[in-house]
Amino acid sequence: MKISKKTILTEDFYTKIGILFYAIAASDKVVRAEEINTLKKLVKEQWVPVDSATDMYGTDEAYQIEIVFDWLQENAPTADWAFNEFKDYKKEHHQLFTQNIKQLIWETADAIAASFAGKNKAELLMLSKLKILLSR
Repeated sequence: MKISKKTILTEDFYTKIGILFYAIAASDKVVRAEEINTLKKLVKEQWVPVDSATDMYGTDEAYQIEIVFDWLQENAPTADWAFNEFKDYKKEHHQLFTQNIKQLIWETADAIAASFAGKNKAELLMLSKLKILLSR
């Protein structure tokens, strides 16, 4: 999925996306290996092709999603904190959230939640909050 050439997704954008995906995975207070594997697969297959932005080392900016996710997993903030960080960013940068980006966010979050034995109550609750946020 390519986005408009006029839209430039920054490291900060991908950082906040990583924070959101951590919120989904950590919503039940346990980040499982299956959730991490799903995230890494989708970053490589779906997020890297979104645009051609790279960091100063030539690495695709989309990998910032994984870097931030891993850091958060090690430091274990609450899922609610992470979700609110993303929510605040989306409010301030609503122009970056095109229909295609919203769809990709939803598909990734849904896949992460479903990756280990289906979706549990905490994940369903977090997904419903995301659905409402993305509809705005």
